[in-house]
Amino acid sequence: MAQPGNHRMGVLNEGIAGNKLLSGIIGPNALARFDRDVLSQTGVTHVIVLMGNNDILFVFSPADVVTVDQIIEGHRQLIRRAHARGLKIYGGTLTPFGGFFFSTPQKEVMRQAVNTWIRTSGEYDGVIDFDEVTRDPSSPTRLLPLYDSGDHLHPNNAGYEAMGNAIDLKLFKNGEGH
Repeated sequence: MAQPGNHRMGVLNEGIAGNKLLSGIIGPNALARFDRDVLSQTGVTHVIVLMGNNDILFVFSPADVVTVDQIIEGHRQLIRRAHARGLKIYGGTLTPFGGFFFSTPQKEVMRQAVNTWIRTSGEYDGVIDFDEVTRDPSSPTRLLPLYDSGDHLHPNNAGYEAMGNAIDLKLFKNGEGH
């Protein structure tokens, strides 16, 4: 017998390592695959988006350069498309990448600007602050050493567990979200 407040929930992770929001680097970008990988999936009611670090970090030619405004507009496209399908969509803040091979102070400014928009714009149905969970309080541009896989960009298993634990399951209550 079901208990009040209990419900079944599944998780579909369509993340691709190295994937970008705006342009292809490893496979099609998130904007190009959002309909296929998310919107067309049976039973989807909620979406969590964690995209943008690769767009900021992996710049190998002038064609790869993006602005904060372009990243924000990419997020807005995902929000509009999810809302058009009646889905709740939550923005995950970008995790720290200080110390990673391709990081620079200018790229950190971009990451912070995207995170400020995610946190304050009110355009997402809610925010999951992965940055706050994974950053080193004594060096906020870097991952907490306990959560660093060693490359200063990707969390290790403990870091991913902390990120998962940071997701308030009340966001998904009865399929209604917040």
